[in-house]
Amino acid sequence: MPPRSSPTVRQQRLGAELRKLREQSGMTASQAGALLGADQARISNIESGRLGLSAERLRTLSRNYDCDDRDLVDALAGMTGDRARRWWEEYRETLPTGFLDLAELEHHALELRTTQTATLPGLLQTVDHARALFRETANPIPPHEVEYRVSFRIKRQAVLYRDDPLAFTAIIHEAALRMQFGGRAATRTQLHHILEMSESDHITVLVLPFEAGAFPAPGQTIVYAVGPVPQLDTVQLDHFHGPVFIDAAEQLDTYRRIVDRMESLALKPEESRDFIRDIALAL
Repeated sequence: MPPRSSPTVRQQRLGAELRKLREQSGMTASQAGALLGADQARISNIESGRLGLSAERLRTLSRNYDCDDRDLVDALAGMTGDRARRWWEEYRETLPTGFLDLAELEHHALELRTTQTATLPGLLQTVDHARALFRETANPIPPHEVEYRVSFRIKRQAVLYRDDPLAFTAIIHEAALRMQFGGRAATRTQLHHILEMSESDHITVLVLPFEAGAFPAPGQTIVYAVGPVPQLDTVQLDHFHGPVFIDAAEQLDTYRRIVDRMESLALKPEESRDFIRDIALAL
Protein backbone atom coordinates (compact mmCIF):
# COMPACT_ATOMS: atom_id res chain seq x y z
CA MET A 1 0.00 0.00 0.00
CA PRO A 2 1.52 3.37 -1.00
CA PRO A 3 2.02 6.07 1.66
CA ARG A 4 -0.91 8.40 2.31
CA SER A 5 -0.51 11.85 0.80
CA SER A 6 -2.55 13.61 3.50
CA PRO A 7 -2.76 11.72 6.81
CA THR A 8 -5.42 12.87 9.26
CA VAL A 9 -4.54 14.40 12.62
CA ARG A 10 -5.46 11.09 14.28
CA GLN A 11 -3.15 9.14 11.97
CA GLN A 12 -0.36 11.65 12.57
CA ARG A 13 -0.91 11.37 16.32
CA LEU A 14 -0.54 7.58 16.28
CA GLY A 15 2.71 7.92 14.39
CA ALA A 16 3.99 10.65 16.71
CA GLU A 17 3.29 8.50 19.79
CA LEU A 18 5.22 5.61 18.24
CA ARG A 19 8.11 7.95 17.52
CA LYS A 20 8.10 9.04 21.17
CA LEU A 21 8.27 5.42 22.32
CA ARG A 22 11.16 4.72 19.94
CA GLU A 23 13.11 7.79 20.99
CA GLN A 24 12.57 6.99 24.67
CA SER A 25 14.07 3.56 24.05
CA GLY A 26 17.15 5.12 22.46
CA MET A 27 16.60 3.18 19.24
CA THR A 28 17.14 4.62 15.76
CA ALA A 29 14.60 4.26 12.96
CA SER A 30 17.02 1.91 11.16
CA GLN A 31 17.31 -0.33 14.23
CA ALA A 32 13.53 -0.33 14.72
CA GLY A 33 13.01 -1.26 11.09
CA ALA A 34 15.52 -4.11 11.26
CA LEU A 35 13.74 -5.64 14.25
CA LEU A 36 10.42 -5.36 12.42
CA GLY A 37 11.77 -6.72 9.14
CA ALA A 38 11.38 -3.37 7.44
CA ASP A 39 13.62 -0.52 6.33
CA GLN A 40 14.12 2.95 7.84
CA ALA A 41 11.80 4.54 5.27
CA ARG A 42 8.89 2.37 6.40
CA ILE A 43 9.40 3.32 10.05
CA SER A 44 9.61 7.00 9.07
CA ASN A 45 6.38 6.75 7.07
CA ILE A 46 4.62 5.03 9.99
CA GLU A 47 5.81 7.74 12.37
CA SER A 48 4.57 10.51 10.06
CA GLY A 49 1.15 8.88 9.75
CA ARG A 50 1.68 8.23 6.05
CA LEU A 51 1.56 4.46 6.54
CA GLY A 52 -0.76 2.49 8.77
CA LEU A 53 0.04 -0.67 10.67
CA SER A 54 -1.82 -3.51 12.32
CA ALA A 55 -2.43 -3.79 16.04
CA GLU A 56 -0.15 -6.84 16.05
CA ARG A 57 2.73 -4.91 14.54
CA LEU A 58 2.16 -2.03 16.91
CA ARG A 59 2.41 -4.38 19.86
CA THR A 60 5.61 -5.81 18.39
CA LEU A 61 7.08 -2.32 18.12
CA SER A 62 6.06 -1.50 21.70
CA ARG A 63 7.80 -4.66 22.95
CA ASN A 64 10.90 -3.77 20.94
CA TYR A 65 10.81 -0.33 22.56
CA ASP A 66 10.49 -1.87 26.06
CA CYS A 67 7.20 -0.03 26.69
CA ASP A 68 5.50 -1.61 29.70
CA ASP A 69 2.54 0.81 29.83
CA ARG A 70 -0.18 -1.69 28.91
CA ASP A 71 -2.98 0.88 28.96
CA LEU A 72 -1.14 3.13 26.53
CA VAL A 73 -0.28 0.24 24.21
CA ASP A 74 -3.89 -0.96 24.24
CA ALA A 75 -5.09 2.57 23.44
CA LEU A 76 -2.61 2.91 20.57
CA ALA A 77 -3.61 -0.50 19.24
CA GLY A 78 -7.19 0.74 19.20
CA MET A 79 -6.11 3.52 16.83
CA THR A 80 -4.83 1.09 14.18
CA GLY A 81 -6.59 -0.58 11.31
CA ASP A 82 -9.71 1.64 11.26
CA ARG A 83 -10.52 1.72 7.54
CA ALA A 84 -14.22 2.48 7.87
CA ARG A 85 -15.30 5.41 5.74
CA ARG A 86 -16.84 7.89 8.16
CA TRP A 87 -19.53 10.41 7.27
CA TRP A 88 -17.14 13.36 7.20
CA GLU A 89 -15.20 11.89 4.26
CA GLU A 90 -17.99 13.01 1.91
CA TYR A 91 -16.87 16.59 2.61
CA ARG A 92 -13.17 16.02 1.87
CA GLU A 93 -13.28 17.74 -1.51
CA THR A 94 -15.47 20.64 -0.37
CA LEU A 95 -14.25 21.73 3.09
CA PRO A 96 -10.84 22.43 4.67
CA THR A 97 -9.23 19.31 6.14
CA GLY A 98 -9.17 20.92 9.60
CA PHE A 99 -12.96 20.64 9.74
CA LEU A 100 -12.75 16.91 9.06
CA ASP A 101 -10.01 16.43 11.64
CA LEU A 102 -12.21 18.10 14.27
CA ALA A 103 -15.13 15.78 13.48
CA GLU A 104 -12.77 12.80 13.76
CA LEU A 105 -11.49 14.06 17.11
CA GLU A 106 -15.02 14.46 18.48
CA HIS A 107 -16.06 11.04 17.18
CA HIS A 108 -13.26 9.22 19.02
CA ALA A 109 -13.12 11.31 22.23
CA LEU A 110 -14.37 9.83 25.49
CA GLU A 111 -15.31 13.29 26.78
CA LEU A 112 -15.22 16.87 25.53
CA ARG A 113 -14.77 20.01 27.61
CA THR A 114 -14.95 23.38 25.90
CA THR A 115 -14.59 27.01 26.95
CA GLN A 116 -16.30 29.66 24.81
CA THR A 117 -15.95 33.38 25.40
CA ALA A 118 -17.14 34.97 22.14
CA THR A 119 -19.08 32.26 20.30
CA LEU A 120 -21.31 29.35 21.26
CA PRO A 121 -20.17 25.71 21.06
CA GLY A 122 -20.58 24.28 17.57
CA LEU A 123 -22.13 21.13 19.01
CA LEU A 124 -24.94 23.23 20.52
CA GLN A 125 -25.60 25.62 17.63
CA THR A 126 -28.85 25.81 15.71
CA VAL A 127 -28.92 25.97 11.92
CA ASP A 128 -29.78 29.69 11.89
CA HIS A 129 -27.03 30.56 14.36
CA ALA A 130 -24.42 28.57 12.43
CA ARG A 131 -25.50 30.12 9.13
CA ALA A 132 -25.20 33.64 10.57
CA LEU A 133 -21.66 32.87 11.74
CA PHE A 134 -20.50 31.45 8.41
CA ARG A 135 -21.92 34.42 6.52
CA GLU A 136 -19.58 36.70 8.46
CA THR A 137 -16.22 35.03 7.83
CA ALA A 138 -13.12 37.20 7.42
CA ASN A 139 -12.90 36.11 3.78
CA PRO A 140 -16.48 35.97 2.41
CA ILE A 141 -17.48 32.58 1.05
CA PRO A 142 -20.17 31.83 -1.55
CA PRO A 143 -23.66 30.81 -0.40
CA HIS A 144 -23.28 27.17 -1.43
CA GLU A 145 -20.13 26.84 0.72
CA VAL A 146 -21.96 28.44 3.65
CA GLU A 147 -24.54 25.69 3.36
CA TYR A 148 -21.83 23.00 3.16
CA ARG A 149 -20.35 24.31 6.41
CA VAL A 150 -23.72 24.57 8.15
CA SER A 151 -24.59 21.02 7.09
CA PHE A 152 -21.24 19.75 8.34
CA ARG A 153 -21.59 21.50 11.71
CA ILE A 154 -25.06 20.06 12.29
CA LYS A 155 -23.89 16.55 11.36
CA ARG A 156 -21.07 16.83 13.90
CA GLN A 157 -23.74 17.09 16.60
CA ALA A 158 -24.60 13.40 16.09
CA VAL A 159 -22.02 12.55 18.78
CA LEU A 160 -24.51 13.96 21.32
CA TYR A 161 -27.41 11.82 20.06
CA ARG A 162 -25.81 8.42 19.40
CA ASP A 163 -26.48 5.32 21.54
CA ASP A 164 -23.34 6.04 23.60
CA PRO A 165 -23.53 9.85 23.61
CA LEU A 166 -20.40 11.89 24.16
CA ALA A 167 -20.01 13.41 27.62
CA PHE A 168 -19.91 17.13 26.91
CA THR A 169 -19.21 20.07 29.22
CA ALA A 170 -19.56 23.60 27.82
CA ILE A 171 -18.32 26.59 29.80
CA ILE A 172 -19.85 29.62 28.09
CA HIS A 173 -19.08 33.24 28.93
CA GLU A 174 -21.99 35.64 29.31
CA ALA A 175 -20.66 37.68 26.38
CA ALA A 176 -21.18 34.77 23.99
CA LEU A 177 -24.74 34.28 25.23
CA ARG A 178 -25.66 37.90 24.64
CA MET A 179 -24.33 38.21 21.07
CA GLN A 180 -27.28 38.28 18.68
CA PHE A 181 -26.06 36.34 15.66
CA GLY A 182 -28.96 36.17 13.22
CA GLY A 183 -31.11 38.65 15.15
CA ARG A 184 -33.28 38.56 18.26
CA ALA A 185 -35.60 35.73 17.23
CA ALA A 186 -32.75 33.47 16.12
CA THR A 187 -30.84 34.23 19.32
CA ARG A 188 -33.88 33.46 21.48
CA THR A 189 -34.34 30.14 19.67
CA GLN A 190 -30.64 29.39 20.08
CA LEU A 191 -30.72 30.02 23.83
CA HIS A 192 -33.79 27.83 24.27
CA HIS A 193 -32.00 25.08 22.34
CA ILE A 194 -29.05 25.27 24.74
CA LEU A 195 -31.44 25.10 27.67
CA GLU A 196 -33.11 22.01 26.23
CA MET A 197 -29.78 20.30 25.55
CA SER A 198 -28.51 21.10 29.04
CA GLU A 199 -31.25 18.91 30.51
CA SER A 200 -29.57 15.81 29.05
CA ASP A 201 -27.61 13.70 31.52
CA HIS A 202 -24.47 13.71 29.36
CA ILE A 203 -24.44 17.47 28.68
CA THR A 204 -23.37 20.09 31.23
CA VAL A 205 -23.67 23.80 30.46
CA LEU A 206 -21.96 26.26 32.81
CA VAL A 207 -22.17 30.04 32.49
CA LEU A 208 -19.24 32.30 33.31
CA PRO A 209 -20.92 35.64 34.13
CA PHE A 210 -19.36 39.05 33.67
CA GLU A 211 -19.26 39.47 37.44
CA ALA A 212 -16.88 36.50 37.74
CA GLY A 213 -14.17 38.92 36.70
CA ALA A 214 -10.81 37.92 35.27
CA PHE A 215 -10.16 34.40 34.03
CA PRO A 216 -7.31 32.67 32.15
CA ALA A 217 -7.02 32.68 28.34
CA PRO A 218 -9.75 35.29 27.65
CA GLY A 219 -10.86 35.33 24.04
CA GLN A 220 -9.53 31.85 23.27
CA THR A 221 -11.90 29.02 22.40
CA ILE A 222 -10.58 25.76 23.84
CA VAL A 223 -11.78 22.23 23.15
CA TYR A 224 -10.23 19.65 25.46
CA ALA A 225 -10.78 16.12 24.15
CA VAL A 226 -10.24 13.35 26.69
CA GLY A 227 -8.65 10.24 25.23
CA PRO A 228 -8.58 6.62 26.47
CA VAL A 229 -5.42 7.43 28.47
CA PRO A 230 -4.18 10.89 29.56
CA GLN A 231 -1.23 10.74 27.13
CA LEU A 232 -3.72 10.69 24.26
CA ASP A 233 -5.73 13.75 25.31
CA THR A 234 -5.88 16.49 22.65
CA VAL A 235 -6.55 20.23 22.70
CA GLN A 236 -8.09 21.99 19.74
CA LEU A 237 -7.87 25.77 19.39
CA ASP A 238 -9.76 27.97 16.93
CA HIS A 239 -7.81 30.34 14.70
CA PHE A 240 -8.78 32.35 11.62
CA HIS A 241 -6.77 30.00 9.41
CA GLY A 242 -8.43 26.88 10.86
CA PRO A 243 -8.31 24.48 13.82
CA VAL A 244 -4.99 23.91 15.60
CA PHE A 245 -4.38 20.63 17.46
CA ILE A 246 -2.07 20.34 20.46
CA ASP A 247 -0.84 17.18 22.18
CA ALA A 248 2.47 18.00 23.94
CA ALA A 249 2.28 16.86 27.57
CA GLU A 250 3.20 20.24 29.12
CA GLN A 251 0.71 22.10 26.94
CA LEU A 252 -2.04 19.61 27.73
CA ASP A 253 -1.42 20.17 31.42
CA THR A 254 -1.61 23.95 30.93
CA TYR A 255 -4.92 23.82 29.07
CA ARG A 256 -6.35 21.30 31.52
CA ARG A 257 -5.65 23.76 34.33
CA ILE A 258 -7.19 26.61 32.34
CA VAL A 259 -10.41 24.67 31.77
CA ASP A 260 -10.49 23.58 35.42
CA ARG A 261 -10.06 27.18 36.56
CA MET A 262 -12.82 28.47 34.30
CA GLU A 263 -15.14 25.72 35.48
CA SER A 264 -14.46 26.67 39.11
CA LEU A 265 -15.45 30.30 38.35
CA ALA A 266 -18.65 29.39 36.50
CA LEU A 267 -22.15 29.13 37.90
CA LYS A 268 -23.50 25.71 38.81
CA PRO A 269 -25.68 23.91 36.21
CA GLU A 270 -29.08 24.96 37.61
CA GLU A 271 -27.91 28.53 38.21
CA SER A 272 -26.57 28.56 34.64
CA ARG A 273 -29.93 27.45 33.24
CA ASP A 274 -31.69 30.22 35.16
CA PHE A 275 -29.13 32.72 33.87
CA ILE A 276 -29.64 31.67 30.23
CA ARG A 277 -33.41 31.67 30.69
CA ASP A 278 -33.31 35.27 31.97
CA ILE A 279 -31.28 36.40 28.96
CA ALA A 280 -33.74 34.70 26.59
CA LEU A 281 -36.74 36.30 28.33
CA ALA A 282 -35.16 39.75 27.96
CA LEU A 283 -34.87 39.45 24.17
